[in-house]
Amino acid sequence: MKIALATDHTGFEQLKDLQAYLESLNYTCESFGPTTLNISDDYPDFIFKAAEAVANGSCERGIILGGSGQGEAMAANRLKGVRCAVFYGPAVVGRIIDANGRVSSSPYEIVRLSREHNNSNMLSLAARFVSLMDMKQVVKLWLDTPFTEQPRHVRRIDKLDRLVN
Repeated sequence: MKIALATDHTGFEQLKDLQAYLESLNYTCESFGPTTLNISDDYPDFIFKAAEAVANGSCERGIILGGSGQGEAMAANRLKGVRCAVFYGPAVVGRIIDANGRVSSSPYEIVRLSREHNNSNMLSLAARFVSLMDMKQVVKLWLDTPFTEQPRHVRRIDKLDRLVN
């Protein structure tokens, strides 16, 4: 699987470590930048390139980083066919209920659901709020989780894709 990677200055160091981790798991990565640290850079310049690679199929998935991950996901989600989920930290609620009403012990349940139900093909990580250790666990879970392909989920995703020009 080929994974598009991008960040702004906030996730510059983490992205290098994350790329090395992904390559150690035998994934192919294509980095869309930045190549040098510039605290004045603008995330859309890099995020759009990674999202375009996912949208046009040259990369199967994409992982992007930013301070909160929110703006980066908003940028990526402007492209038709991109479904970018955001992860900004492990869940800290007392009890996590999954979509089937079962109690989950995973603080990363939201990431699993983004794949199973929404077939997310990009993941935006909050570099200011997520440790590198958590990033690695979340990314591995996200990459390993298949889409359920249940008709109700397929129907909903089709509706999302029709709304985007």
